[in-house]
Amino acid sequence: MPKLFNEPIMQTFPSGPRRGRTLAGTLAGMLLALTLSQGALAGPAAKKPADARPDYTAAQAATAQPEGLPASVRIAGDDTRAFQSLIDGAPRAADPWLVLSGGGENGAFAAGLLAGWAERGDRPDFGVITGVSTGALIAPFAFAAPTLGDRADAALRENYTEISAADVFEFGGTQDALTDTWPLKQRIGRAVTPALLKAVAAEHAKGRRLLIATTQVDSERPVLWDMGAIAQRNAETSDPRALALFRSIVLASAAVPGVFPPVEIPADVKEGAKAKPVTELHDDGGAMAPFYLAPAAALEGETRLRLPTNRVYLVVNNRLEPEFQMASRTTLSVLGRTMSAAIKAQTRAALALTKGYAARTGLDLRIALIDGRFAKTSEKPFDQPYMKALFAHGEALAREGDAFAQANPPATAQGPDLGKGLGKGLDKGFGLDRTEVTESTGSVAASR
Repeated sequence: MPKLFNEPIMQTFPSGPRRGRTLAGTLAGMLLALTLSQGALAGPAAKKPADARPDYTAAQAATAQPEGLPASVRIAGDDTRAFQSLIDGAPRAADPWLVLSGGGENGAFAAGLLAGWAERGDRPDFGVITGVSTGALIAPFAFAAPTLGDRADAALRENYTEISAADVFEFGGTQDALTDTWPLKQRIGRAVTPALLKAVAAEHAKGRRLLIATTQVDSERPVLWDMGAIAQRNAETSDPRALALFRSIVLASAAVPGVFPPVEIPADVKEGAKAKPVTELHDDGGAMAPFYLAPAAALEGETRLRLPTNRVYLVVNNRLEPEFQMASRTTLSVLGRTMSAAIKAQTRAALALTKGYAARTGLDLRIALIDGRFAKTSEKPFDQPYMKALFAHGEALAREGDAFAQANPPATAQGPDLGKGLGKGLDKGFGLDRTEVTESTGSVAASR
């Protein structure tokens, strides 16, 4: 069963208090969230609690902008025109992209991969980096690495090999989730500093873009945040609201519905000629898709989208192959096994759509994932031996040039010449047969 609530943090600090409660209730919280999503406990006559949010309508939601910041710091993640405009306005968007998926503690794979790639010496300064869930926790450091240097990779190494569950959440619950993520919120507050935002803003000014996805709970739509623009606002004005928003977005993207509480983001909507303050709820970006490359309609071929880049590196922090494990005759065991299968199916479907888009457009798509070359299993949430082993695995693959596999053969991939050997680690689980993968020198062959 996937560790859906295991979202690693950005910086390690002493552990918070433990209450010693079991982890068995996690999926119960997920089941409750599914029930609530169908409106089972909603009704127009229901009495509002004392802490109810101000009402606002769908029409007003379309006018909303984060409190104190311009509306341009975010777009609807399913709006192809808005996305096209966003990337067309990024001078470095023609450079290679990095797409980081969700996956909880398995984010150790991407963290190690980035470290090994840097050690190899040919990791690009990606023109665009996107992150979802655990990928959103990695993305700011990957983006700021050209400014921060080795400090960025050192932070990721520590965060994905030295933490425990108590560093992220505490059982006990809130009114809208099974757990309380005050430890994670506290750590993000200490890690996401004005200095980090200054580094992100510096890279944004070079024409690069850092994009993080959340899910807007009220509208049931993805939201894509231009984190560099938010960082730039903070660097230029020292506006504390920009810093608070940056932190909230990172926390929200990792907020698994029903398990972690959603994150409140203050916003203003139009009410006649005046602005009305409201509170949006945002949670896990992975609720919409396991990773974000482009709006779903574009990937499905329903709308046209032109990516400025000809190469995308996609890191999937998950296993996709079925894993046999006998379920016990309990609700949680059966639900856990079924959810694991569902998440893998969702990821395989997303990969198939992305591969199809790459084939249609000539995009050179390269994919790294946790495949059969890594056999170790996790014994508990944030199992340090597991995370250390997975980090080392990703690091070794990237250092040796065996991390990524080409999704399409050279006849359809229009990017730079790939040479030979990149396909050693490609897993069959998402519909890519090893015979489709060309051989290369083993280098990750990143074009700067």
